[in-house]
Amino acid sequence: MTGPTPGSGNGLILTAGPAANGGSCVARHDGRVVFVRYALPGERVRVRVTNERGSYWHAEAVEILEPSEHRIPSLCPIAGPHGAGCCDLAFAQPAAARALKGEVVADQLARLGGYEWSPGGGRRAEPVGAGEAIGWRTRVRLAVGAEDTQAGQAGHVGFHRYHSSMLVTDLDCAQLPTAMLAGLQDRPWTPGAELHVVLDDAGDRHVVRTGPHDGRPEVVEGHYLARQRVGRREWQIPVTGFWQAHREAAVVYSELVAQLAHLKPAMTAWDLYGGAGLFAAVLADAVGQRGRVLTVDTAKAASTAARRALQDLPQVRVVNDSVRRMLAAQRSPADVAVLDPPRSGAGRVVIDLLAAAKVRRVIHIGCEAASFARDVGSYLGHGYRIEVLRVFDSFPLTHHVECVAVLER
Repeated sequence: MTGPTPGSGNGLILTAGPAANGGSCVARHDGRVVFVRYALPGERVRVRVTNERGSYWHAEAVEILEPSEHRIPSLCPIAGPHGAGCCDLAFAQPAAARALKGEVVADQLARLGGYEWSPGGGRRAEPVGAGEAIGWRTRVRLAVGAEDTQAGQAGHVGFHRYHSSMLVTDLDCAQLPTAMLAGLQDRPWTPGAELHVVLDDAGDRHVVRTGPHDGRPEVVEGHYLARQRVGRREWQIPVTGFWQAHREAAVVYSELVAQLAHLKPAMTAWDLYGGAGLFAAVLADAVGQRGRVLTVDTAKAASTAARRALQDLPQVRVVNDSVRRMLAAQRSPADVAVLDPPRSGAGRVVIDLLAAAKVRRVIHIGCEAASFARDVGSYLGHGYRIEVLRVFDSFPLTHHVECVAVLER
C-alpha cells in the first residue's frame, strides 16, 4: 500500500480487505485500520479519508484501480462517494452482495456472540421473495433542506448524503418503484420538514409531512393510514409508523414464523416488540381459540393498529407497554416467544427475563448484525441452542440484513 498522508490533498492507495459490519471493507495503512466504503474485498482503490480521528480512519473509494470481478456499474444513479447514502452496495453483483452479507453476519456472531455459523460454508443472505434488486421499497422518508443548508437546498426534498446534513435532490433512487416520488421534487416544502411516502398494498400513494417545529403530521396526499395486506387480513398502518419496507417481506416473515413456531392448539405464544401484530395473527391461527397470544409494543399507534386488525381473534391480547415490564410482571410461561426488537436489539436484561420465564422456544429476529450477535450470545449463556439460523437480503443494494434465529432449550 502506498500513497501520501490524508492531509496532502491526494488519496491513499489501499487494498480492500474483508467486508465489515456497516458497509465498509477493512484496509490498513501504516498499521492503522481504515474502513473503506464503496469498495469490494480484494480491490485496489484510491480513497479519500473522511475521518482520521481516533484509532480508526474512515474513507471512501473514489477511484477503482483494480476492480473485483463482482463489481458492476452502479444500479443506483444517485448513490456513491459524491451522491446519496441510500444504496451503498449498488456496485456489487446482487449474488455477491448476499454472500458478503452472510460473511459479515458470521463474523459478528463469532466475535460478539461466541457462535460459529456454518463453518463448512454456505453462509450467505437469502433473497426475499423474487429477490429483485431494484424497485422493492414501498416506504421511504425524505428530508427537506433547511434554511441554513447549502444554497439551493432550502425547501427542496432529497436524500441525505452519508452521515451529512447535505441533501441530494435527485430522487431517482433504485430502491424505489418507478414514479413513487413523482412530482415531489417540483414542489416547495417547509424547510427542515420531513416527508413520509408510502405506496401501499392497494396501490395508493400517501404523503405525510412532519415537522420541523410542531412535529404534527399533515396529510399532503392520500390518507394518514395506509392499507397493508397479508393473506386475507388487512392492516391500517400510519404512514409515519413501522411496517416492513420491502414489498414482500411481511408475507415472507409471517409465513416463516408460522413454520418455525411449532405451535399446537391451546398453546401460549408471546409476540414481543410486536408492532401492529403481524406475527400475532399467524400465532393466533396456530393456537386457535383455546390458545393465548400476547402481543406487546411500546408504540401506541402500533398497538391501536393491532387491536383494529386482530379484533376478530379473541385469543389475542394487545398490550401497549414495554417488553421489559411485561416480562417482569408475567406469572404464566409461554410455549413460544417471538421477538422482533429495534436495531439496538433486545439486550441482556430482556433476554435474562425471558430465560427466567422458562420460555422453551424463541424466534429472534434482528435487523442489525452486531446487535443480533450480542443477543444470540446472551441466549447461549442461558443454555439455549440454535436450531435454525437464516439471514435475509431484505434491503437489496444496501449493507443491511434481517437475521432470524430459532433458539431452544
